[in-house]
Amino acid sequence: MNLKMRQTLDMHKRIIIKVGTTTIALENGRINLRRIDKLSWVLTALHSLGKEIILVSSGAIAVGAERLEQIERPRDTAGKQAASAVGQAILMQIYLNFFAAYNQKIAQVLLTPDVLENVTRKENARNTLFALLSMGVLPIVNANDTVSTDELGFSDNDTLSAQVACLTDSDMLIILSDIDGLYDADPRIEPNANLLSEVNPFSKELESMASGSGSFLGTGGMITKVYAAKAAAAAGIDTIIASGEDPGVLFDIMDGKPIGTLLTCR
Repeated sequence: MNLKMRQTLDMHKRIIIKVGTTTIALENGRINLRRIDKLSWVLTALHSLGKEIILVSSGAIAVGAERLEQIERPRDTAGKQAASAVGQAILMQIYLNFFAAYNQKIAQVLLTPDVLENVTRKENARNTLFALLSMGVLPIVNANDTVSTDELGFSDNDTLSAQVACLTDSDMLIILSDIDGLYDADPRIEPNANLLSEVNPFSKELESMASGSGSFLGTGGMITKVYAAKAAAAAGIDTIIASGEDPGVLFDIMDGKPIGTLLTCR
């Protein structure tokens, strides 16, 4: 474990925080208001310390499905887009209420793949995000699932968070998940699985783990997080994957404590 490298994380100024649906929702699908409240407080506190924070948040489809009183999350594209249209407004209102309680201004930025593939649109998005940061505003980014039909925009918000990190020349990407980090085996079925504190995202070991059919990294959403970390590392951006159960973990990460998995090629 390279503790010295961990201790340099506090020097990072521009940080992308990604939270998935499982992080901000309860098991019954309802939004975890207490967790969003604490997340808002923690991000505001980090902003007050001089950090430039961009939040990439999932959850719109889940929120919309709940408001539409759907028994389960829609599976068809039109259904997902409709749920997203309903849920996005509600999700932003929730964030607005909590951040306002801590006197933190926020803004919504919705992106689609074509924006980042087109030179002019990409530059416009970049300029908008930089302008918001310069005004002390905390941007909240999500995929514009309402209008995009290409696999509902990005393949996932892990990918989106890495692209936003690269777009804004960020220093670090923190992916908050429902698991503590990367393991050498699936901790859900292997009690002796070891948490990997630090990994080179381009290492042969990680490639082998990711490509193995029985690999833990090949299940669920872990592989997308590894790919996101690779994309970030290629741009010189450190990535940490950690549990989002307690948003206060962000303080520990910035303090250099051995939380989650640090993916870096420095």
